[in-house]
Amino acid sequence: MKEFSVLYNKIALLVTIIGIFTIPFLLPNAFAHGLGGDQAPPISFGDMEVTVRTQLSPSDITVGEIDSANMQVRFFDTLTDTNLDKVTYRVEVWQSGELLARNLFYDTDGRLDVKIKPKTGCNKNPIETCTIYGGSEHVSAPGALYVQGAECTDDNLDICGRPSMTGPIFVKGGLYKIRVDIEAATSPTVVLANPLSYETFVSIAQEQNFSFQSANTEEIPVIVKTYYDEVENFDFNTFDNSISFDMPFNWNPSYIDQVQVVHEEVRVPKTFVPYAEGKQFKGYVNGVEIDQRALLNDPYSYDDTNIVHFLITKNELQKINEKLGSSNYDNPKMDLKLVPLAKVSKSSTEFYLVDTTNYEKVPTTINISWDGKYGANQDIPFEFTFFNENRELIKDVRYAYVVFDEFDKEIARNDGTDSINPGIVGIEGLDIQKIYVPSAGQIRVDILVYGTGLDFNPTYAGIGSSIIEIGPGSSTSILTALEKTSIPSWIKNNAEWWAAGQIDDDSFIQGIQFLIKEDILKIPPTTQNSSSGSNDIPSWIKNNAEWWAAGQIDDDSFIQGIQFLIKEGIMRIQS
Repeated sequence: MKEFSVLYNKIALLVTIIGIFTIPFLLPNAFAHGLGGDQAPPISFGDMEVTVRTQLSPSDITVGEIDSANMQVRFFDTLTDTNLDKVTYRVEVWQSGELLARNLFYDTDGRLDVKIKPKTGCNKNPIETCTIYGGSEHVSAPGALYVQGAECTDDNLDICGRPSMTGPIFVKGGLYKIRVDIEAATSPTVVLANPLSYETFVSIAQEQNFSFQSANTEEIPVIVKTYYDEVENFDFNTFDNSISFDMPFNWNPSYIDQVQVVHEEVRVPKTFVPYAEGKQFKGYVNGVEIDQRALLNDPYSYDDTNIVHFLITKNELQKINEKLGSSNYDNPKMDLKLVPLAKVSKSSTEFYLVDTTNYEKVPTTINISWDGKYGANQDIPFEFTFFNENRELIKDVRYAYVVFDEFDKEIARNDGTDSINPGIVGIEGLDIQKIYVPSAGQIRVDILVYGTGLDFNPTYAGIGSSIIEIGPGSSTSILTALEKTSIPSWIKNNAEWWAAGQIDDDSFIQGIQFLIKEDILKIPPTTQNSSSGSNDIPSWIKNNAEWWAAGQIDDDSFIQGIQFLIKEGIMRIQS
């Protein structure tokens, strides 16, 4: 009887969850970048709103790891999610402003599949002449390539009829632009007076191998997997164990508006203690600390390696531009820095999802974890992790959540920012959401997973719920003590002038002595040598001073640098 009651209560809760999420399950398609795919904004065409979606298979392509890939271009009405048939496409592939391929293709059902075969070694100029096309000219669509055979589906790509492009496509990592012009639709002979033009973007990954020597001279290998452009100037800083590098980037606001996300991965062995499992990280872009949610730590994909993802969204890029001002618009690079913090002991809860029809288990498990130092009356960073039946991360998952207090009062809800196409996207199967919890006690988190990818594949769709106990919370941040006493503005002026070489070391040290005497700056006991001089001060310290003065890094980060100088005997303070 007790088991029946528990089961009844669980089913009743799931039914309640369905009622909470009032968003329909049959969704229009999202107009946004996904993993290995993109969809352009729709254009009015008669009584339809038509668009093009481009998707790659496999979705996550790394240079050198595949012999071929499928590029699917779908032309459809977003109002009915119906393909238009008998379509003539002009497809162009671009990278870094260089045209790699251009040709006409014909398809009968509104889904064009093209086999892409990357090939290097051609030195023709222009490079687009290196690309070779496979297929036959369609009898009713002059110049358009077509292959007779079975219509392509996601399950028969090896045997269906599809044209091909062989050449310098996907042989380098980075962002590729797929431009598609619809020149005819509903009939190969009905040529549009004004072709419908779309631009979509897909990212191809490239792995670069680096290494550094740790403090005990151990050689540590690092892999940077870039989805944007080749990285340069890799560096490791023994003071804070930070990893930094840069890459070409266009900071012009008009370009930023087109960028959905900049994705970089840093892979470090778990045996290197500062990057061991459970570590937290700070990230900086061009000296500006990025939102905690833009850094995702993946200890799950490899037994011996931690992956830290930079997932810098358009909104975050715009905030960086706002912070740095118009002087950043002409900056040709993006500087990235990853700083490991102390290990955090997290609490977590885990539960599986069920479908919304029979309440049967689906192959999706969700883990929600949080740092116990956060609690009531705080924004708590909850980490959502989505696993499949093989305990692998579910990529490009789309979900929503609602949070209730112990009295069933709703305290938080997030189903994305697009009212037409709801859902939060966890590109790597990981996501961090800051949720304000007003009081200690139990909260209930209800989760709805819509599916995966731009087409909301329902394989992992379902609903679930978990109860979480929230404590009073505590704060261990160094900044808590610092914020009680404001640092005089003239100290920051000194830092700025010192960084620019306008005042000498002694003048700057006088300001630091003031901070120590007024008990604003806490220096741990240490032995200091008698040497002092700008030649001994690492350049990154002056960079820190400049960034601190400009408000690009916080007091904590700056003071750690000063502590380092004193502890190492580089800067001598007479207190």
